[in-house]
Amino acid sequence: MPRTTKTKPPAEKAAKPAAPKKPRAKKAAPRIAAPKPVFKTGYVALIGRPNTGKSTLLNALLGQKLAIVSDKPQTTRISILGIKTTDKGQTVFIDNPGIHKPLHTLNKRMMNFVYSSLETSDVVCLLVDATEKFGHGDEYVLEILRRVKTPVFLLINKVDIVRKDTVLPIIGRYKDLFPFREIIPISALKGVNLDLLERLLTAALPEAEKIYSDEEISDQSERFLFAEIIREKILSKVTQELPFVTAVYVEAIEKKAQADWKKRDSPTSGTVPLEDGGIEFGRTRPVTLVRASIFVEKDNHRKIVIGRHGSLIKQIGIEARQEIVEYVGHKVYLELQVRVREDWRNSEDVLDLIEGQKG
Repeated sequence: MPRTTKTKPPAEKAAKPAAPKKPRAKKAAPRIAAPKPVFKTGYVALIGRPNTGKSTLLNALLGQKLAIVSDKPQTTRISILGIKTTDKGQTVFIDNPGIHKPLHTLNKRMMNFVYSSLETSDVVCLLVDATEKFGHGDEYVLEILRRVKTPVFLLINKVDIVRKDTVLPIIGRYKDLFPFREIIPISALKGVNLDLLERLLTAALPEAEKIYSDEEISDQSERFLFAEIIREKILSKVTQELPFVTAVYVEAIEKKAQADWKKRDSPTSGTVPLEDGGIEFGRTRPVTLVRASIFVEKDNHRKIVIGRHGSLIKQIGIEARQEIVEYVGHKVYLELQVRVREDWRNSEDVLDLIEGQKG
């Protein structure tokens, strides 16, 4: 028989010791992002009867002069935007003409600015004068406000010049007449409670991105600003009647470079001698030339504005030029002419010219 060989079963491999299990890495807890700071942006309309301090308040809130100020009624004729940007929000204040019953086309246009501001604002601030008694004009303002759906703040201004016990009755009267969101006694001139006012306004505005850049503080043009400066000086000099019948139109603004001429023997650097040998040419300096017209309605108004031997118009020009110099930062030539335009307050053409300076 054939010889058979037995095959040995293959030896089992020695089992390797099991590798120690690596501990599972714990999942990091999801990071909770820090809440993004809430940024508030919106429009705040400053309204009220004439001479309640709306322009003074605008200037105080912005920390600089933007709107002209006068003790004459109806100083503000066109709405002025003042923009204040902080790390918490951007508040666009709208300084409006005083609320009154319009008699001329000019007044109707002034009131249209008020109505437009009430329609577009997120918060309305009604300023009342703590030194004045409540009257028919105040009832007229509240009648207009009853059509407004946005929150309304009542600002009782000029509390720095009245007794404290006179403020509470004012609050009580207005509280019964209208559902104000806030009632705040303030002094725009002395800065009383303005920090509180700003905090409450920011809280009342909607969450939104800024509308204007951080550098912008107003929408008014240089031409409009110069016209308002000139008009402010007129208001400070003329009688009670004339403020209503005067307007300023800046016809031209020219910016030039003026040569600075010096004697040859004066120590200068980098000069170029002229052919005549008498003087040297130094550096050039900027100069702004402003030409403006002051409109009045009658010839006797023109004589009043000009003054005896031109004394009044000269003083108006000096003071206006000084303020314009502060704004532009260099030399200014200001040329003023007083022109008679009969019944200009009802002239659409003249009013278009005046309002057109703003944009």
